[in-house]
Amino acid sequence: MNRLVFIVLPLAAFISGCAASGSFPHASTTNVSLAQDNYLVVKSNVIGNSSGFKLLGLLPLSAPRYTAAMADLYENASIREGRAYALTNVIQERSTTYIILFSVPRLTVRADIVEFMNENEKIRWQKAHLPQE
Repeated sequence: MNRLVFIVLPLAAFISGCAASGSFPHASTTNVSLAQDNYLVVKSNVIGNSSGFKLLGLLPLSAPRYTAAMADLYENASIREGRAYALTNVIQERSTTYIILFSVPRLTVRADIVEFMNENEKIRWQKAHLPQE
């Protein structure tokens, strides 16, 4: 019986895997006055993705990364530096596709892009992007 424990216990430790799941506590205390009409939703429902890979659905070889999903979202939104953009209605989803010998975990981040601008910039943007009546 003792010999069986010495064989099974190391074997169980060897074939079991461990994984860590982090959190992204993000609290912002930025105050923005929405009483004025000084912003526009320039793009809605922008999506960023990141995927990982798990062997046998258990052994993580790579995990989906939040930073990669956010970088993909910014690229899809065509955000330019130096502008007053904000992400609103941010939603994060996790899903996994299971295939016989492996699984693909996926992280999807969705947001609306708002740009704050003065009245002249807003009029210029509306003329360039909205159909004229």
